[in-house]
Amino acid sequence: MLSGKHILLGVTGGIAAYKGAILVREFVRAGAEVQVVMTKAATHFITPLTLSTLSTREVIMEMFPSAPEEPTTQWTTHIELGMWADVMVIAPASANTVAKVAHGISDNFLTTLVLALRAPLVVAPAMDVDMWQNETTQGNIDRLSQAGCHIIPPESGELASGLSGPGRLPEPDRIVQFVDAVLERVHQDLREKRILVTAGPTQEPIDPVRYVANRSSGKMGYAIANAAAQRGAEVVLVSGPVSLHTPRNVRRVDVTTAEEMHEAVQREFSSVDLVVMAAAVADFAPVKPSQSKIKREALKGETITLELRRNPDILKAIARQKKQQ
Repeated sequence: MLSGKHILLGVTGGIAAYKGAILVREFVRAGAEVQVVMTKAATHFITPLTLSTLSTREVIMEMFPSAPEEPTTQWTTHIELGMWADVMVIAPASANTVAKVAHGISDNFLTTLVLALRAPLVVAPAMDVDMWQNETTQGNIDRLSQAGCHIIPPESGELASGLSGPGRLPEPDRIVQFVDAVLERVHQDLREKRILVTAGPTQEPIDPVRYVANRSSGKMGYAIANAAAQRGAEVVLVSGPVSLHTPRNVRRVDVTTAEEMHEAVQREFSSVDLVVMAAAVADFAPVKPSQSKIKREALKGETITLELRRNPDILKAIARQKKQQ
């Protein structure tokens, strides 16, 4: 799968940066074109000249031209590379870079490129054992996984600090195999397609603090949206209230009620090629939601009667709309 592929290799600051040279060589041997992007910290461990020689491409480190006579279009390189790449691999990925990518911080060329990337992102963390096991780092890794990044877990062994435990960057051949498997699973067969996905529950208010809803985590819809985006589609995700992170390269529209979801789907439907309805839409909603919290003291007796109305059938509505097109 690597033959003829365009690979972005991000190298960040860490003792394992020396393995970047072996990675470049192995990717090139497999027939891929490799563009290396380095952080300034990485240059303390391996020189750009080494990686440039092996990749036959100038290594990119700076966001802006270093001299006035250089082309002013350089500042758009991250956009061009984001579309050029079939996959981006960050190896080693330091704790600092993992945190930046997880939270969308783009203060250098590498992290800015990640935000512009349209291809799968593979992250291979490498750091000392205590840094890896730190709760913050683990939270950032979970956040990246939820967003659809492919994580290569670090290996256990002796570390540069003299400690032993998880934190070692896997050997280059394992990383190459992992990337090859990602490319095998992810085909860009949905490029130029627009897909609408609904996910999560809807919440129909009884009063400002209570609501009627179906139980739904939203995980299925988010997984579908993520898979479609990885296959090159332009994805719109209409989501009810969930605690999930938005997948990479997905435009998310947040709604609460079935009426709001219905309106959002109607707005987007005419411009999409495919609709996947994975939301758990509540079938009924209170007829007259209270504008203030209903207090227990206001109830007469031990029961309360809640009058419900039928919610719009979103799927039937768009099927009817499709027939009219």
